[in-house]
Amino acid sequence: MTGKERREQLLDIGRTLFAERGFEGTSVEEIAAKAGVSKPVVYEHFGGKEGLYAVVVDREMRQLLSMVTSALTAGHPRELLEQAAFALLDYIEQYTDGFRILVRDSPVAQSTGTFASLISDIATQVEDILGREFKSRGFDPKLSPLYAQALVGMVALTGQWWLNVRKPKKAEVAAHLVNLAWHGLDGMEQKPRLIGHRRA
Repeated sequence: MTGKERREQLLDIGRTLFAERGFEGTSVEEIAAKAGVSKPVVYEHFGGKEGLYAVVVDREMRQLLSMVTSALTAGHPRELLEQAAFALLDYIEQYTDGFRILVRDSPVAQSTGTFASLISDIATQVEDILGREFKSRGFDPKLSPLYAQALVGMVALTGQWWLNVRKPKKAEVAAHLVNLAWHGLDGMEQKPRLIGHRRA
């Protein structure tokens, strides 16, 4: 096995174990044993468990961001919402282990980025779309970052729930997400107000 092949093997094994047991529950000994190598081989390629985990997380973040970015092709804003919802659900379905790793808290999150920072990157793209739509409807485009975070967060949290239950089917989940997001935006007030007494 070449060095590159060994590195990929260790990444695949690490990805599976991190998804099953989390960072803390996975050891270098276990990764090495599953690969049929000694611990120094893992250290040679990644410097340790943290290094291996950082590469796995980075790859998953790039994969998810790429899928969402390439899905946002063009069209009516509602179609863009559908594309974004499907892209995230597609990632969850196709890269289940990767998604499980991304949504876990990690002691090395500061160096690798976090799921929250990835969601924020996606929200920034949605923000541009919403800003244009807000402007065309007479709403304040300065509020588009707030609504982008809310929409992307809604899809991401629903995706976490769907990962475990897998019901209803993906297309139905996407349709319900878009229904709530679109009709919620469609009936949006220009100056929303609370109906209770609380103002803080």
